[in-house]
Amino acid sequence: MRTFKSFLLLNTLLLAFTISAQSKKDRKIMSDAKEAKKTLLKADSGLQSFFDSSAGYVIFPNVGKGGFIIGGASGNGVVYEGGETVGMAGLKKLNVGLQAGGQAIIEVIFFETQTDLDRFKEGKFAFAAETSAVALKSGIAFNAKYKDGVAVFALPKAGLMADASVGGQKFSYNSF
Repeated sequence: MRTFKSFLLLNTLLLAFTISAQSKKDRKIMSDAKEAKKTLLKADSGLQSFFDSSAGYVIFPNVGKGGFIIGGASGNGVVYEGGETVGMAGLKKLNVGLQAGGQAIIEVIFFETQTDLDRFKEGKFAFAAETSAVALKSGIAFNAKYKDGVAVFALPKAGLMADASVGGQKFSYNSF
């Protein structure tokens, strides 16, 4: 019985440590996402209409991408529904093609309808190779449209990358 209690105490402590470590990481990503939203709106105020009218959106505040022939990208983000935080997301991308360099970007994906957002949350969402993000420049968001229920925008933060590759993005979602 004493061994069982010790085992139970140890597992409880490990679980508490794991939960608090994850929460700290999530809080950092959430803070970065709030700043990224401000940065996106400063770069192009036309995005405000997407933030206001979409069923939901996900902001990836720090996506790192790089490669030399074979490339990839990775990032963590925050999922919003009706303007409220509902979970965390992960982004992974692997591609092959003519590419060289490295870059850090902010990426935001807007979901036009609840069905589109639900597909993302259920893990039934991935970009095809032909889907691309609109690189933000002042005023470009005013004319942007949803395609297949999503609108994607990217804002370079740092680095330089030449990219003419094919590949898709895959996402994960974890609710709170």
